[in-house]
Formats: sequence, structure tokens, C-alpha cells
Amino acid sequence: MTSWLDTHPIQLLHLEDSAVDHQIVVMALRRQGLSCTISRVETLPAFEQITRSKQFDLILADYRLPGFTAIDAWNALQLQDRQPPFVLLSGAIGEAAAVDAIRLGFSDYLLKDDINKLAHVIARAIEVREIRQAKERADAELAISERRLAELTEHLQSSIEQERAAIAREVHDDIGGSLAAVKMDLAWLARHHKDAPTAMHIGSAMDMLQHALGASQRIMMDLRPPILDQGLAAAVQWLAQSFQKRTGIATTFHATHENFVANKDIQLVAYRTAQEALTNISKHAECSAVSIELTDGEGVLTLEVTDNGRGLNKVLLDKPKAFGLRGLHERAKTVHGWLDISNRGGVGTSIILSVPLTQDAAPPIHGHPR
Repeated sequence: MTSWLDTHPIQLLHLEDSAVDHQIVVMALRRQGLSCTISRVETLPAFEQITRSKQFDLILADYRLPGFTAIDAWNALQLQDRQPPFVLLSGAIGEAAAVDAIRLGFSDYLLKDDINKLAHVIARAIEVREIRQAKERADAELAISERRLAELTEHLQSSIEQERAAIAREVHDDIGGSLAAVKMDLAWLARHHKDAPTAMHIGSAMDMLQHALGASQRIMMDLRPPILDQGLAAAVQWLAQSFQKRTGIATTFHATHENFVANKDIQLVAYRTAQEALTNISKHAECSAVSIELTDGEGVLTLEVTDNGRGLNKVLLDKPKAFGLRGLHERAKTVHGWLDISNRGGVGTSIILSVPLTQDAAPPIHGHPR
């Protein structure tokens, strides 16, 4: 047999009422070189007791036994924590009964006339179970890893927003306050120095100061938009207007109503999604028009940002360091939402965020990260 079987002695349980048939099995496996230890039981109570007290790598069972069948043993085994592979070895089972057993979950079946194949059937059943268990372990570890990643993403997003809010306060309190004080001093100088050269320099300084004040206001709005306090629709509309003013791209906004009933986390995710989508459009879309739709039909908040630009190249979507929209996918997950990207190649792109307003379920993730 294979080296795998040579290094893994197998514990077998043989459910068989005939001592002669049991000895035939023992000798057949010995001839076939299968390293194993075989225990035999012939009643259902004995089968239930030994499988509760001892672990086996495989159960080999005749189909018909006095007062019960292998199906009864199989059903009893399902009530226990561990279910090893279950192989039928019988001379009195029809094909229909064998197929029904396989459908129930039996690993395999073999006629006693083909006992020369028994070692191979046993090895295959155990190896299939090992592969299945390894996959289950890998799936469980992957699920744990994904959950930890989601928790980390949520923590990072929360930390980022807190840091943005702190920086916005610093900009407002320190830089904004200082610029306001400078403006007052320049105004005093303008009132007390009327000569042309001084007035010209003061005017130039006032223009630069006004530009700095405007920049600080934009920075504060980007970091932590106070307009969100007026509602999500007002905040996204402000984004649309600012985008159109800054880029010259015709931008329309439509919302089903002004007040959306959504918690602050959902509103912030929707706002950041619109913000990042518009940033991507300004960098890559080469478009002339953008539309933004905000709806909340059927208990799902939906934000759709669409442009009429050149569309997204799949290479651009899949490149390793494309963190913009990939980050939006992760951000959407933090509120049990999902992100879809409709790429119509050459005729525009739609970025669609969907978030259930009842946070009981976590819908599947769709779309492709960029």
C-alpha cells in the first residue's frame, strides 16, 4: 500500500455478526498490506457503546444484521460528536439500497465478492475524509481571519475619523484663529497707512490671507464635514456643488427626500463613498457629466455616483496598489453594506453603495475593488 498508510496505523471498527466473515476481512487486509487494528461488534447497543468510548478512523459494516441494518447504526452515529467514514461491506445489498446509503452520507460500499479491493476502498475513504476535514479547518481559519480583518478595518476607519476630527479642530482653533488675528491686524494697518505702496502690499497680503482662509475651510470640510449635522442629503449635495465648482464638470444631485433615517456611521460611510468616488472621477474618468442619486427604498440606503467618462480598465481595477475603491469596499462592510462597480467600458462608470437600514443582516459583497 501507500507510504501514507504505512505511517498511519488505522483503527477500524467492524460491525459484523459473522465471526467467519470477520476473519476473512482481517486476512484480506493483512494480505493487502493495510496497517490496521480491527475491533468487532455485532449488536446495535454494543456499536453505540464502543463508538461513544473510543475513536475509530473508519467503520466497516455489513448491511443486514440480526434485528437492525447498517442504516440504524449510521443514524445512531449521527447523534455523536465524531462521525468517522462509514463503508458498507455486504453480500446482501441491492444497488438501490447502496445508492440510498451513499446519498445519506456513507463513504462507499463494496460487495464481499470484491473484498480484494477493500484496502483501497478504506484508504480512499479515509483520505477523502482527511481532505474534507482539512478544508473545513482551512475554511474555519479563513472565516476567523476575515472576521479579524473586518474588526481591524472597522477599528482603523474609526481611528482615522477620530484623527480627522482632531486635526479639523486644530485647523479651526489654531490656524483659523491665527489667520483671523492676522486679518484683523492687516485691517488695522490698512486704516492707518494710506500711502499707495503700503496699501498695495496690504491688499496683496489680504488676498493671500483670504486664500489661506478658504483653504483652511476646505481642509476642515474634507476632514470632518460639519454639514453632516444638517443631514446626509445636504452633505452630499454640498459635495456635488463643490465638485462642480472645482472641476467645471456638470454635476447633478437627486435625493428621494431631505431627511434620511440612518445612524451616524452609515451617513459617514455614504458621505466618504461619494467623496472618494468624486475624487476618482476627477483623476481618471475624463468625463463631462456626473450624476449622484441618494435613495432609501425597501429599507436599503443606496448611493449611486455615475459618470459618462471613459470607464474603468480591468487592469486598473485589479492593480495591487489600487486602494481607493478597495478601501470603500472595506468601509462598506463596517456597516454591513456592499459596493458594486458597474463598468460600461468607454461609456462611463457607476459606483453603487447599498447599506441595509436595519442592521440585522449582512448582505453578500459584490463588485470589484480598484
